Amino acid sequence: MSFVLVRGGGDLASGVALRLHQLGLPVVISELPMPVAVRRKVCFADAVYAGTVQVEECVACRVDDPIEDPMSINPIVAGGAIPVLVDPCGDAIGLLHPKVVVDGRMLKRHVACHPTPGQLLIGLGPGFFAGENCDAVVETNRGNSMGCVLWEGAAQPNTSEPQTIEGRKGERVLRAPADGRVKTHACIGDHIVAGQTVAEVEGHFVSAAFDGTLRGLIHPGTRVKKGMRIGDLDPRDDPSLCVHVSDKSQAVAEGVLEAIRSKFDLQELKRP
Repeated sequence: MSFVLVRGGGDLASGVALRLHQLGLPVVISELPMPVAVRRKVCFADAVYAGTVQVEECVACRVDDPIEDPMSINPIVAGGAIPVLVDPCGDAIGLLHPKVVVDGRMLKRHVACHPTPGQLLIGLGPGFFAGENCDAVVETNRGNSMGCVLWEGAAQPNTSEPQTIEGRKGERVLRAPADGRVKTHACIGDHIVAGQTVAEVEGHFVSAAFDGTLRGLIHPGTRVKKGMRIGDLDPRDDPSLCVHVSDKSQAVAEGVLEAIRSKFDLQELKRP
């Protein structure tokens, strides 16, 4: 079976995995032992904690050790689900020999990768330079180029700027006030009022700056660094937005699909 392996199970990578799965491609995701995804209702990474998760209509299941138990992957794919491998070093690439690797870890710094002949390596966003550490780059910054495929050159630099929604920008992002483990005081989808405590880190509280819906919140117990993004508050106050892949994820997914189609026949990738 010709797998598409997606490194990372955050919101952008999950949007890519979902789109490719919808087209019938056999998708596998590799993740960290303790993922730091924030928009967890649309992140396959949460399967590492929950065992099984569903993003829109697609189910994903955790595989604890793909090296020791590689045969557990095929039945999950055959059953119509996505395996999420606990594979922090990307060892599954050498194990599964995927035709396509999508690096969606969003490290936002130079990534040391070496494309393999015959294998298409697609990098998402900052840190990737087509022709150097990947074959193609898909732009992830919002703007006219979002979702565009680059076969030469680099993605735009990381801006660290969150999307402005109804006039709210920086205050939408909830950040860790200290190093330590996160304790949560709310759930994704909750209506939050200004001043309400959403989380705490080592006794330091994180409060909402305005009324809205808690669209994302890091998994409780996760160890974080001061300043790290741990939550996302949405002023539109629509809980349904918490469980749907964003327009940004959809645009990036279409870029990945364009890159794959330029090199492979999708029907060939679907064949066992």
